[in-house]
Amino acid sequence: MNTNNNLYTVIYTAIIVAVVAAILAFVSQSLKSKQQANEKADTISQMMTASGFGTKADFQKMGNAAVLQKYADEIEKAYTVNVQGDKVADLPLDKVYSPSELKKQNYNIKGSAEPELPVFVFKNGITVVPVYGAGLWGPIWCYIAFEIGQDGTAVIKGAYFDHESETAGLGSRIKDDPAFQAKFQGEIPNFGSENVFAIVKGGSPKNVEGMEIIDNQIDAITGATMTSQGLDAAIDTWLGAYSNHFLKFSAEEE
Repeated sequence: MNTNNNLYTVIYTAIIVAVVAAILAFVSQSLKSKQQANEKADTISQMMTASGFGTKADFQKMGNAAVLQKYADEIEKAYTVNVQGDKVADLPLDKVYSPSELKKQNYNIKGSAEPELPVFVFKNGITVVPVYGAGLWGPIWCYIAFEIGQDGTAVIKGAYFDHESETAGLGSRIKDDPAFQAKFQGEIPNFGSENVFAIVKGGSPKNVEGMEIIDNQIDAITGATMTSQGLDAAIDTWLGAYSNHFLKFSAEEE
């Protein structure tokens, strides 16, 4: 065959493209199970960080197997609820909802389909629910841990936030700034109201004599308006969807 004609060039290029595509597909498939294991362990570490079992750095040092075992030791039950607050189904104790799975439920909450709202309850009584939404440049999500008081009030124990591509030093602070995440501790969402929770510029007065303290508002991140607004909308939307479930705790105590 004449290696200098166009037909040879086309055939040669097609063969190279096919071989490279096959290699990439093989590598992707080979790494898929490892990627899924990493995503699951990362999701669990975020949930357990929010719940106070350790820091994200602690779980990263443990490795996937140890993280999964720690979770198995601490989780008591997991189930899904609907927007009416009713339990729909039990979940296997090794089932978690990663960001990729939360994306679908986010569409369902905002659309006409019935969402599957996962609830995770640890043996120490901490209840964790996820949140998912849109930041400035991409998805943002978090896991919020609650302590249910004797009167049925759900108080935030902790929260862990993450993102896909927020601006470094600004929107990325939802993940990188422990002080921002600490602001959520002790806050009490106003379940059943139009605005369940709010992230606003200036926040709400805290320990200021003569001023009303609002327990469902925190201060937004300075210089990250769009990320703060996106997170505000995501938390309000998702906790709004969980409202009836959390209100049932209060009703049980009456």
